[in-house]
Amino acid sequence: MIAFATLIASLSVTAHAQETAKTNLRPLTAEDVFELEWADDPQVSPDGRQALYLRRFNDIQTDRTLSHVWIVDLNGNGHEPLLAGEGSYRSPRWSPDGTRIAYMRKVEAGTGLFVHYLASGREALIAAFERSPRGLTWSPDSARIAFTMAVKGQSEKLVSAPSKPEGAQWAEPPIVIDRARYRTNGSGFVELAYDHVFILPAEGGTARQLTQGDFNHGSDLAFTPDGSEIFFSANRNPDWELQSREADIFAIGVADSSLRNVTSQPGVEASPKVSPDGKRIAFLSSSNERVPFVPTNVFVMAPDGSGQRNLTQGLDRRAGDPHWLSNSEIAYTFQNRGENHIGVVDTSGGRRVAAEGIGGTTIGRPYVSGAFDARPGARIVYTKGSAARPADLFAKRGSREVQLTSLNEDLLAHRDLGQLRSFTYPSSLDGLEIQGWMITPPGYVEGKTYPLIIEIHGGPHLAYGPHFSAELQRMAAAGYVVIYDNHRGSIGYGSKFANLLQYKYSSPDDFADHMSAVDWAIANGFADENNLFIAGGSAGGIATAYAIGLTDRFNAAVAAKPVINWVSKVLTADSYIGQIQNQFPGPPWEHLDHYWERSPLSLVGNVTTPTMLITGEVDYRTPISETEQFYQALQLLRVPSVMVRIPGSNHGIASRPSRLNAKTDYTLAWFEKHKVQDAAAQPPAD
Repeated sequence: MIAFATLIASLSVTAHAQETAKTNLRPLTAEDVFELEWADDPQVSPDGRQALYLRRFNDIQTDRTLSHVWIVDLNGNGHEPLLAGEGSYRSPRWSPDGTRIAYMRKVEAGTGLFVHYLASGREALIAAFERSPRGLTWSPDSARIAFTMAVKGQSEKLVSAPSKPEGAQWAEPPIVIDRARYRTNGSGFVELAYDHVFILPAEGGTARQLTQGDFNHGSDLAFTPDGSEIFFSANRNPDWELQSREADIFAIGVADSSLRNVTSQPGVEASPKVSPDGKRIAFLSSSNERVPFVPTNVFVMAPDGSGQRNLTQGLDRRAGDPHWLSNSEIAYTFQNRGENHIGVVDTSGGRRVAAEGIGGTTIGRPYVSGAFDARPGARIVYTKGSAARPADLFAKRGSREVQLTSLNEDLLAHRDLGQLRSFTYPSSLDGLEIQGWMITPPGYVEGKTYPLIIEIHGGPHLAYGPHFSAELQRMAAAGYVVIYDNHRGSIGYGSKFANLLQYKYSSPDDFADHMSAVDWAIANGFADENNLFIAGGSAGGIATAYAIGLTDRFNAAVAAKPVINWVSKVLTADSYIGQIQNQFPGPPWEHLDHYWERSPLSLVGNVTTPTMLITGEVDYRTPISETEQFYQALQLLRVPSVMVRIPGSNHGIASRPSRLNAKTDYTLAWFEKHKVQDAAAQPPAD
């Protein structure tokens, strides 16, 4: 009896302590975003005992996301910084003999390629480049490093300008563009340059260019075991610039630059990986079918291209990032229902799932993400987060999973985060099952109604999942229930589901999926139907702008980087080639009515919802001229509206921490401005 009483007293004390600890927590704030850290780009050591990874963090002084390199023992013990000086480090790669690590960071001349010697702790700058190398790959004997890098091309000169007198100050000369791919969202107008394969002695020296021609050569490089050849993917067709889904695998001789075309079928063959014994090449393959989504499969073949076999037939997902686990097994990633998994397939076609729920490397919104690495005979190492944490590092062999890092416990264990719940619901359009998630605000009380935000993902052929999101957690912290869904067109649910929006984006179809989620929330008694809000970015911004042309149920809307007029967008954005070929029935001059029907601008005369638009001023994916068209139309219609322009920002308006916060701050301010008080939610008068 005494023991029972002691137990009850102990439980009471424990419960009281837990409740007291919870009341001492505070919600996530904008300042906390600068304190977040997450793991990325793991690299298993050649002996399988350790792993490098990038420890990414938001630096409040520079307003940049930086990366340091840390090293961790795979038994879960040692964990320490390896490269953690000033600045940011990227692409750390082990030498095959395990004695050195190659990596890159900025130097005065551009990008420096360094080698760190593990035994002595010394490092050497072995080369500096004006343009940044990609795809660092060691040769099997640890003597050389291969990579790809842009090389300036030669363009035809139409005119010869007269000589400028010494000291004269003339206007900048005209810029002449005569190629199809002349501008990218991240870089703006790009100089004429082509990506080529190089090789460099690991002790420093002269980088030697292996590939030639006016083509881009892929950065996934793979040596043969004897180091005599390098496999890579490229589209070397004469009309390559106007082809969106074509690439073959090639092999180039390291000694003489002799080039072999290994695959030649229609579609994309990419990411070649050579088996440990050199007898097989694993690679990814997808068709060139002109539909919005095509699955990607893991194939194998002989080094000469013969005997090609699809090992993941019927997967009906996008397989990615193949790694040989042995001479007969290959690990790869695939998305399923809002999560990223690591699958393993053997060369006879047997499949299994090795790890579930990798991700956590996108901290703004809850996109499916993640990275992993594997070596023959070693543990698989991967990033994995949760609804309450960005990515940590995990390792797994067989069924035993070990968490190697806990990067955010010092911060997030002391914050009162919104709680995530998953749900499914039928679309009002056709009864199709849609998967969704809701985040409840801190202090959520069952039976009480809350203002509701539905936040729509981009793509549209991407996916959200049960992952940490700084933006949505901050919305929940402001007292909103936040819901999001993987509507038709999202990936991870098969080709049929992903292509349901073919020639229907945006349309009443995806609108029905979103509104059904809102109605589900109201029917389940936690959403205040007098305080409904809608937001989304990119494709989600398009869906937002389209939705408010079909309904006036939302108090306010925030459309970030939207497309408003498809007729103008596809011929002013950097994605015009693939988008016209794969998303539309043809070019706009042949299908003008179709482009207009898909455009939110066609419905703007119906809009009464107060609307905020947020776009980067140098966005070349959804140009700011799209935002300006909608804003000006809303102004003419006397609809309350505001345009928020992000100076110097491209499509990734949340790529800097302060801008991630600003996007959330402006969204919440706009919603608060248009929130109405629900009398039913107020306490009764005395």
